[in-house]
Amino acid sequence: MGKTADLLPGTLDMLILKAVSLKPLHGYGVLQRIQQISGDALEIPQGSLYPALYRLEHQELIDAEWGVSENNRRAKYYTLTVAGRRRLREETAGWNRLASAMAAALNTTPEEV
Repeated sequence: MGKTADLLPGTLDMLILKAVSLKPLHGYGVLQRIQQISGDALEIPQGSLYPALYRLEHQELIDAEWGVSENNRRAKYYTLTVAGRRRLREETAGWNRLASAMAAALNTTPEEV
């Protein structure tokens, strides 16, 4: 894709949960991972990411621990909690159901009606 896509409301949390489920990441690493796993289609502004990380941490869906980043700086690393894994599974299943329903509706031809 040549252009970044707009996020639908409520999808940022799910993307963050997915990113940190793959391996512990610091904030900027989460941005990079989302961009990577979306094939550069999604670019998250830092101003949206950090409030979402804070919210997910307070909902006990992610844990944070201080560590040292690749460039030798102190950084907070995020990992998924058991509750976060459960939420990610539920959100993924719901999203897949919605995507299948939308695909079926959009692929309907006049002959099928």
